[in-house]
Amino acid sequence: MLATPPFYCRAAAYRAFERAVPLLDTTDGLVSAAIAVSMHELDDVNPGLVFDVIESLADEVRARVQSASPQALVAHLHEILFEEFDLAGNTEDYYSTANSYVPEVILTKRGLPITLSLVYKAVAERVGLRVTGVNAPGNFMVAVQVNGSRMLVDPFCRGRTLSPHEAEARIEETVGQKIPPGENVLSEASNRQWIARILRNLQTIFFHMGRHRDLAAMRELQDLLPSP
Repeated sequence: MLATPPFYCRAAAYRAFERAVPLLDTTDGLVSAAIAVSMHELDDVNPGLVFDVIESLADEVRARVQSASPQALVAHLHEILFEEFDLAGNTEDYYSTANSYVPEVILTKRGLPITLSLVYKAVAERVGLRVTGVNAPGNFMVAVQVNGSRMLVDPFCRGRTLSPHEAEARIEETVGQKIPPGENVLSEASNRQWIARILRNLQTIFFHMGRHRDLAAMRELQDLLPSP
């Protein structure tokens, strides 16, 4: 009888990710998949606690909003997430694997652009905002729909709002090269692309750390994703 995967990934993480994949079109499915990724390295992950914190943050926003306008929602959302909850980029230990794990990001309030963006999206959509990921090279961010316009937000920089020109300048600074003319570096990320990028980030970190079995584990999870 042929052996079946996982060969490298923790079984609990692999099965949780496998269950989340059919739900990836939903934000909660994306969060569940991200939590499953963390279960390969972290012990005693409690997915329910992550969702409880997300719901609690959304409740705080709802309790303060007196107007249904998107601008008011965004203002209170940023006040709760970035001033009171203190969500921010981990500039001191950027390449720690913990920054890629949503349960750790919820606990430490520090993370990578892509995981901070996921927390932002999960809370924002619970209060009625429409948020999409922006698959920018070197600096994942989000776009919030406000009165028919696309407002770019960088959760890594405590919710700084950016014009397209400012976002492109930031990308060029991060990647160290000019954006080729006509290239769209601010394209929307599908949920599949979102979780795939989290997995690729971890593969890069594990490769540089010489943790080849963990790298192989992330590839096993990536193999569960549907083809683009």
